Amino acid sequence: MLKASKKTAVVEASASFGRFAAGEDPAKREQIIAGAKQVFLRMGFDAASMNDITREAGVSKGTIYVYFQNKEDLFEAMVETEREAFLSALRIILASDADVETNLYSFGIRFLEHLTDEKIITAMRMVLGVRERMPELCSRFFKGPQNLRTVLHEYIVRQVANGRLVIDDTDLAAGQYLDLASGSFFKFRLFGTMPEPPSQEEMARVIRGAIRVFMAAYGRNDESVIARETQGA
Repeated sequence: MLKASKKTAVVEASASFGRFAAGEDPAKREQIIAGAKQVFLRMGFDAASMNDITREAGVSKGTIYVYFQNKEDLFEAMVETEREAFLSALRIILASDADVETNLYSFGIRFLEHLTDEKIITAMRMVLGVRERMPELCSRFFKGPQNLRTVLHEYIVRQVANGRLVIDDTDLAAGQYLDLASGSFFKFRLFGTMPEPPSQEEMARVIRGAIRVFMAAYGRNDESVIARETQGA
């Protein structure tokens, strides 16, 4: 506890004078991660080297090792940074005061855009490729502690408490909506049978269908807003 307190004091004191202790500058850390991302996406995990990342990030080799122990440590940080940025964007969507159908639609479209993006597919393949050497990374990437399912689950729990949804098993419901919303696109993209992301029209069709099914099972009313709009169109 004493060592941690001293370290915190050094960081705070350095920051107050516009400087950071070694390995504590968040901007420098982000710069290195951004460079690593470009290298990993371009070359893959195995082919990438710390020298490649050093050149791309525009830092010295000594600097990069102050922040990260090795390539595996850097790859893990990149994955966690990207994942948290995506989850933060989804939390903002689900924080809206709009009705459930509207929020689920916005969430679903953002989810599909992310899930089928070429950079994300490449990253997913890299994570799966290192699963034997880095099983803990794969576990965190797909399971948590905070992941897509837990973010949606938190929203569903709030809507049940507000009386907008009627659900006994909220965790199951969150998984069901994600399965409905994915439309098998992720599998097709991951295994190369769908070379390009689906069109916006196709994503909208799948998400609207997912919402109709979800609200039919868990909505407070017999018909959802989107179902009524579709019938009246």
